[in-house]
Amino acid sequence: MNSLPGRIIEYAEAKPEATPIRADDLLHLGDRAAVVRALSRLARSERLLRICRGVYMRPIQTKFGLRAPRLEKALASLSALWGDVIVPNGGGAANWLGLTTQNTVRSVYLTSGPGRLLHFGAHAVELRHAPAWQLTAPHRTAGVVIRALAWLGPNEVEKSLDAVMPQLTGEDLSDLAAARAAMPAWMAEPLGRRLAHG
Repeated sequence: MNSLPGRIIEYAEAKPEATPIRADDLLHLGDRAAVVRALSRLARSERLLRICRGVYMRPIQTKFGLRAPRLEKALASLSALWGDVIVPNGGGAANWLGLTTQNTVRSVYLTSGPGRLLHFGAHAVELRHAPAWQLTAPHRTAGVVIRALAWLGPNEVEKSLDAVMPQLTGEDLSDLAAARAAMPAWMAEPLGRRLAHG
């Protein structure tokens, strides 16, 4: 019969890329203590990646060797697992919108859940707890705009809105209008003036 670590690897390899693997998912293979020990051994031997406490993923084999799962897939899986919103931080959003040329040195994402440090092989990703208004419209352009403005701050809001508003669709503008009530006044007021004259 295959060893417990071998059976865990078989289980992991049968799952899609970036599937979170936890001891709770493996109790049909052995008792909790044995499963936890086997997961630790597999992480030490780099047959599994320990993403954070209690959560593992399998590395992906390519013709160039092993790599971590794709970050966007991994974060989407973790978002579903924990029931938390996870979105790129405002610096990345501002860069994507062309409002800054700065590139963030560290990978920081905002979350509705607790702050955590995730490890994808050598690549570390910080999840930083953010207020609910910064997580509005999580996977929509309006949300990207809100997070970019939050990161740029009150002194940049007027100039940034002038640059961004012409690029937005009617749907984006509706989303922003709907989100205004949750925004701080320094963002909501200049946005409201522009929406009124749109």
